[in-house]
Amino acid sequence: MVLVFAESPRGNLKKAAFEAVTYGKKTADILGVSCVALTLGTVKNAGELGVYGASKVLNIADAAFDHFDSQAIAAAVASVAQQQGATVVVLSHTSTGKSVAGRLAVRLNAGLVSGVNSLPTMNGNALRVKKSVFSGKAIAEYEIDSAVKVLSLMGNAVKPEATGSAVAVENVSTSAKGRIRVKDVKTQEGTVPLPEAEIVVSAGRGMKDPANWGIVEDLAATLGATTACSRPVADSHWRPHHEHVGQTGIAIRPNLYIAIGISGAIQHLAGVNNSKVIVVINKDPEAPFFKAADYGVVGDLFDIVPRLNASLKKFKAAH
Repeated sequence: MVLVFAESPRGNLKKAAFEAVTYGKKTADILGVSCVALTLGTVKNAGELGVYGASKVLNIADAAFDHFDSQAIAAAVASVAQQQGATVVVLSHTSTGKSVAGRLAVRLNAGLVSGVNSLPTMNGNALRVKKSVFSGKAIAEYEIDSAVKVLSLMGNAVKPEATGSAVAVENVSTSAKGRIRVKDVKTQEGTVPLPEAEIVVSAGRGMKDPANWGIVEDLAATLGATTACSRPVADSHWRPHHEHVGQTGIAIRPNLYIAIGISGAIQHLAGVNNSKVIVVINKDPEAPFFKAADYGVVGDLFDIVPRLNASLKKFKAAH
C-alpha cells in the first residue's frame, strides 16, 4: 500500500497535497496496490483527496497537530504507515516535508529520496526514482531496495488529476506526542505560496527603487501570478524575505517565470532553472540570464513592462 501524507496548513488542503495524492495513486498503480491518504489535525474537506486517487482517507483528529511539530508528525505518520502496512510513503517536498522526511525514514528503517520529480519505475522489488542534482544541472537516478520507501515530491512535478470521487474520512488514533509548544504563528496570507505558484513574476535591482515595484505587482495581478525577487533586493529590504528565490532562498519550478531586471547570477539560476518557461527582460544584452531564457526581451523595463501589461489586459478582455 502507498500512504500519502497530505499537508493541510491551517486546516486547508492545498495544491501540494493534491499533487502528492496524484503521485501516490500513480505509484500505487505501478505497484498494483491501493493509495491511502493521511491528514492530521482539523482539516476541511479531507474526503476531497479521494477525487485525486485516494481509495481511503484517514485523519488523526488531534488539535495538537494544528501546529507544526516535525517530531510529532513523523511519529504519527510512521505509526499509521506501520498500522496500514505501507511499503511506500509519499510526502510533499515543502518545508514541512523536508523537516519530516528524514525523521520518518529513520523510524521506518526506510530508504529515502527527497525531491523526486518523476514517476518511479520498478527493478524487481526495488524502486527507481529520479531527481535534479547539482542545482538542476543534472538528473540522478536512485534505486531503493529497502522494505519501506519514503519519497518527497517536488512541487509542480506532477499535475493534480481528478480521477476519482470524494470518500468518507476514517478517524484513526496514535499515541505520538510532540515536545514543542507553539505560542504564536504568523503567516503570509492572500497569495499563492511560491513553491505552489504556476506563474511567478520576479524582479531585481534593475528596478532601481522599491517605490517602482508597482509595475511588477500590476503585471502579476494581470497574470494571476505570485511575486518574487532576487537576494540583493531582499537583503536591501526592498521586498520581504519570503519572496527571495534562488539557491539561498526558495527553489521554485513554475510553468512560467518572468525575470525583470535580474542579471542571472548562478545562485539565482540555481533556484529557478527548473521553470518550464523562462522570460527575461533586461536592458543589458550580455546579461547571463539570457543564456537560460526561453524568451528574452532587451530593453528598458520601465517601458517594456507597462506595455506588456497593457497588451495582456487587452488580450484577456478580448478572450
